[in-house]
Amino acid sequence: MSRMEKEAPGSSGSSDASDILDMRDEEGWEDAEPDVEESQFISLMDDEVFTDMMQMLDHCKAKHNLDFLEIRSRLGLDFYGNIKLVNYLRSQVHSGKPIPSEITKKDFDDEKYLKPVLEDDAVLFTLDDLPEVVEIHDEVNVQDKGKGVERDSGSLIARVSELEEELRKVHSQFSDYRDTVKTTLDKKWEEPSANGSAAPKEEPRDDDSHYFSSYSYNDIHETMLKDAVRTDAYRDFIYSNKALFAGKTVLDVGCGTGILSMFCAKAGAARVIAVDNSAIIDKARENIFNNGFADTITCLRGKVEEVKLPVDKVDIIVSEWMGYCLLYEAMLDSVIWARDKYLQPDGLMVPSHMNMWVAPIADPDYISDHIAFWRDVYGFDMKAMQAGIHEDAQVLDMPASTLAADPFPFLQLSLHTTAVKDLVFKRKWSGKLKKDIDALDGFIIWFDSFFIPSRTEVVAEDAKAEEWAASGKSGNAFTTGPGGKVTHWKQGVMLIDNTKEKPVGHKEGEQLSGELEYAVPEDNSRALNVSLTWKFESWQKENSQSWKMR
Repeated sequence: MSRMEKEAPGSSGSSDASDILDMRDEEGWEDAEPDVEESQFISLMDDEVFTDMMQMLDHCKAKHNLDFLEIRSRLGLDFYGNIKLVNYLRSQVHSGKPIPSEITKKDFDDEKYLKPVLEDDAVLFTLDDLPEVVEIHDEVNVQDKGKGVERDSGSLIARVSELEEELRKVHSQFSDYRDTVKTTLDKKWEEPSANGSAAPKEEPRDDDSHYFSSYSYNDIHETMLKDAVRTDAYRDFIYSNKALFAGKTVLDVGCGTGILSMFCAKAGAARVIAVDNSAIIDKARENIFNNGFADTITCLRGKVEEVKLPVDKVDIIVSEWMGYCLLYEAMLDSVIWARDKYLQPDGLMVPSHMNMWVAPIADPDYISDHIAFWRDVYGFDMKAMQAGIHEDAQVLDMPASTLAADPFPFLQLSLHTTAVKDLVFKRKWSGKLKKDIDALDGFIIWFDSFFIPSRTEVVAEDAKAEEWAASGKSGNAFTTGPGGKVTHWKQGVMLIDNTKEKPVGHKEGEQLSGELEYAVPEDNSRALNVSLTWKFESWQKENSQSWKMR
């Protein structure tokens, strides 16, 4: 969600200095023991982190009245019961659900709680080190109340042997833990068929599963953070408007690594609630703790529509929800839901406006290199490779020189008022060729994003980000269009299938017009279908084509 990478302190020092400090070749260096990284135990009830397991449990008992050891002893939990209890507590807390005043086995009697909620949860690795509640009255012989108590050494030795055997079993159980989790999850998706063999179990389609899992890995977040246009725009707006954020409650929808939440906290927000349904939330929580914002920022895992926020209303909603062609991935639906549910009537959306643009393109070099190329590959006709090549929208950074006409502003989204129904639409568009072209090769779509500090300031539907930035108006803006500094969104490119009939050339000044449609396919609510019609003034025929983003 930075390209703001700074040199580590001292990294600019000379190589000589570093050689002096390099003792790896000194005698005896090989015997030095490496530093041992301290384990970090995240509280079962909040985001606080401890270096000692018992301190963490004492914190849960003192601050949240949750006595983990008492629950474990009262319920007589075995190894797997302890695992389930930990993951149950974390699941309840992360989803904003209440913990029962008296927990019973029934509360967490589900194999889904064998799956860790936190990645590499240090608590799970230390359960076998917790003190056992051992009844020792049978191992103590009271020989004479007046003379004191003498322990039956034989009984104690036998008990030590029993405990050693129990410890061995626990270690064995723990080594099988990951395999057990994997097997449990595999069984979830299978059920016995009539002949007793395993058969796939049909489950209701969940378009969100792949979407959220795709944001669990570092690569996509590194790409977004290194997008300077994107990340700087959020940082610059937040830091330049600290008075807007000071003392306010902010909701970060789809927080990812936590970068926007930390921008807000650093700008003076009193409280930030960071929500994400991807496993990246666990790393965000660590990032936030390591940078000293754990007291200000609360992380919640889950869909914003399902988690329970610890507040009724927020003053600001910040989110980086934009997808390719702006609306691919359908994350804006969730942001709008959060706005209607949680934003104060005079609250602020960051960013606040989106202007969308479409333009016809002519790029014979690209067509030659990537489409016509298949008709002559080392003397062989590979036209079979062209099958379906025009069905999908592509994400490319197109040179401004490929625009055959000035861009047309086909839609503005004002984030303070836009409704979900506005995200599926048909819009008329038109243009005039600004140069002679041998063929119309396709269309290009992009968006400009505006960050305005006031709900009352008007952004014209044809306002361009590059002009806004130079006009001295309040706030800031960026474009994802051709000619601007490239972003990870680039532009959406819809190539026309000209293979069925010979392309026709057109002259500068010729008028063309049509209609553009955004629709959501029935088989994937996160995908996007784009359709266009176009007709030249000199033609009788209207052309049409659709493209998929999936």
